[in-house]
Amino acid sequence: MKIACCWLYGISKYGYPPSIPDTFQALEDMARLGFTNVELEGVRKENLLAIHSQRAELRSHCEKLGLRVVNFCPVLPSTVSLDPQRKKEGLDLFDVGMECARYFRCETVQLDSFTPPLQFKGEAPYKEAIKFAKPFQVEVDPDFCWEEQWSVLVDTVKHCARKAAEAGLVLTMEPRVGEMVSNTDAMLRLMDHVADDNFFAVLDTGHQNAQKEILPLSVEKLGGRIKYVHASDNDSRTNEHLPLGKGTIDWEGVFRAIAKHNFDGYVAVDIGGVENLDEAYRESKKFLEQLAKRLGI
Repeated sequence: MKIACCWLYGISKYGYPPSIPDTFQALEDMARLGFTNVELEGVRKENLLAIHSQRAELRSHCEKLGLRVVNFCPVLPSTVSLDPQRKKEGLDLFDVGMECARYFRCETVQLDSFTPPLQFKGEAPYKEAIKFAKPFQVEVDPDFCWEEQWSVLVDTVKHCARKAAEAGLVLTMEPRVGEMVSNTDAMLRLMDHVADDNFFAVLDTGHQNAQKEILPLSVEKLGGRIKYVHASDNDSRTNEHLPLGKGTIDWEGVFRAIAKHNFDGYVAVDIGGVENLDEAYRESKKFLEQLAKRLGI
């Protein structure tokens, strides 16, 4: 099993997004915890351009620490905007994100489906960092058309999958609570509409367990279309990202199902919003190592 550390670690410890100095420090922390494979993100225009401008220094820093960046995620909600100009600006920035991914020698570049443009009363999901167990109140604009929004999402993913293939990268997406693609079946529907062999799923155990999914069945539905795993636990009542073994997820069932489909990607520890964060990551890495040994995978 190839184990990695998600960027939620850096976000949880240093804020959203971490400053550039904190980004360097987060990478040092990940290495100290025993990880050799890590993620990086570029959050919206300012942070993404800052990561891009420091890409040489960041790669050198990772090399000195013995780290490999395996996944890069440009977080750009404008890529699915209904405004054609904003969408174009978002896709241009996604090109910058892919340039970062190539420079870091990543295998995958990740795109989110993002929250649709609804009118939220009070807090909105993912406006800042991920928050767990939050209720939301929504008004739907009479002029909002879901089919139009879905068409924009499909067009964006088609575009990004094609550009990623040209760059030698694999495009991935994870279903997330509160976003346009929030569960396995929505992911499958999007895959059918995109119809591109370079578009794969991230199995996010925390989000999908919170959607009341039977995770081994989610794996069976996606089969060989899973390229990457984000691993966190919860009790399925909220989308908390707890240490592995601290919730109700059937980890043996999940990984036996993954092994059935010859999964050979990375399993990234994805914990946030917990006390003793470093210990949570250290123990969850150990949990995965022991699980892999027990199952022979």
